[in-house]
Amino acid sequence: MLKKIERQAEASIPTNKGTFQMIAYARDKHDQMPHIVLLNPNSDFNNPINIRIHSECITGDLFGSKRCECGEQLDWSMNYINKYGGAIIYLRQEGRGIGIINKLHAYVKQDEGHNTAEANRILGFGYDDRTYDDAIKILEDLGITIINLLTNNPEKINALDKSGIKVLERVPVEIVPQKENLAYLKTKKDFFGHKLNID
Repeated sequence: MLKKIERQAEASIPTNKGTFQMIAYARDKHDQMPHIVLLNPNSDFNNPINIRIHSECITGDLFGSKRCECGEQLDWSMNYINKYGGAIIYLRQEGRGIGIINKLHAYVKQDEGHNTAEANRILGFGYDDRTYDDAIKILEDLGITIINLLTNNPEKINALDKSGIKVLERVPVEIVPQKENLAYLKTKKDFFGHKLNID
């Protein structure tokens, strides 16, 4: 049986978006790629908590890639959580769960004319191989049962609803499209059903 994830370490982290309590969750204390929580220490746990579940995107989050809007979503969410309280759950499931190496292979397929969903399937993966089980376990560990979810993705809401975590409100994460990611965003809207205000 797979060992459940557990809280391994935490510390206060000042950032240019505010000061957060960073908590590392993993199945083993030696895991060098744990899930990360950025918790606003001033959050009011007597009210619904603002939560962003953000899947790792090295290209966007770290290097500012314009092929997606992930880095901008993370920045927006950090600002929102800093202002209104809550937490960001940063899940280590790069490239919709296929990893950075396969994600780069998928980018090549996209450059050949396939959309982001088709590219993953051509490589032998599902359209979206992410899961949110670990995020649910993290919420349970934090004692959070009622949330406002910062997302455009209805699948995240469905996964949480099935778990018993109540999503009271969806907070849209609206990012202005750029020419480099417009086709990607349209696939998100048309194929995956994301709630996006784009044509």
